[in-house]
Amino acid sequence: MSADATHSAPPLRIVFAGTPDFAAHSLQAVLKTRHQVVAIYTQPDRPAGRGKKLTPSPVKMVAQAHQIPVYQPINFKSDEAVAELADLKPDLMVVVAYGLLLPQRVLDIPRLGCINVHGSLLPRWRGAAPIQRALQAGDSETGITIMQMEAGLDTGPMLLKLPLTITDQDTGGSLHDKLAILGAHSLTQALTQLSDGTLSGEVQQSDLATYAHKLSKEEAQLNWLDHADNLARTVRAFNPWPVAFTVVNGERVRILKAIAEPAVAQIHSAPGTVISKDRQGIIVQCGTGQLRILELQLPGARAQSVNDFINGGKAGLDAGTHLESPEPVTPSR
Repeated sequence: MSADATHSAPPLRIVFAGTPDFAAHSLQAVLKTRHQVVAIYTQPDRPAGRGKKLTPSPVKMVAQAHQIPVYQPINFKSDEAVAELADLKPDLMVVVAYGLLLPQRVLDIPRLGCINVHGSLLPRWRGAAPIQRALQAGDSETGITIMQMEAGLDTGPMLLKLPLTITDQDTGGSLHDKLAILGAHSLTQALTQLSDGTLSGEVQQSDLATYAHKLSKEEAQLNWLDHADNLARTVRAFNPWPVAFTVVNGERVRILKAIAEPAVAQIHSAPGTVISKDRQGIIVQCGTGQLRILELQLPGARAQSVNDFINGGKAGLDAGTHLESPEPVTPSR
């Protein structure tokens, strides 16, 4: 029998709040501990697929498989929603990518407060998209922070931090999957220490904080005036969503894999010009350096390597082709 199973402290009554697959990993880990998950909070079912059928979140599906009561309030503005949570008498609320900001009166309900599993080494990358922003910025390391929640956005005391190296091959998808596993492991470790009374918080240094803005489809258009290294990192960070793209003759071409290369000295082409196309890739001039596109997706077609694109005999993206850059954005007043 494990040390956790023979622990003298009573098991914690936990309310788990989360929505996507990232959170489902943590929920499954908690369900394997001695602690009792008394209820699940998750976002309301959303339309999905071609038929736009209402679909439960990954967390809700785990809850249903384990016959755990599920609550799906739109928010916690009503007294009824807050009272419903209070009636559960939780010792602790675990929040993982829930998608709702919790007001102070909700944070105050559990005896031990609310803890959050966050996909970065706080205070770096507070906010909605820490995984992708770390990749896009060229960080060499990220990780998981277990944080005591407070009213501010990802500003609470740090209870536990576990690092993870970012490799040159990582994409937004691969890093998400690694951090989902690490997050689940970190959470169970934190629960053990919390029930032991050996978990203490470290105040964040706010002057070191960076903000991970929510991803948008619009920002996924590659700006060929940029440095090739930055564009290559954006391609990796935005795979599998929202997926980097460029515009050719008014049509979007999605770019799923690319690498940066130094510029060839004798070539003096405008940024966005296709320099060459062969089975090793499509080379595009950037503001600094060049980007070699290795995998792409044409409108209405499947994703394919450049080699398969050439084998398919489709015309386009030949040397001299111009790829559009996004229009400059005028800052709002």
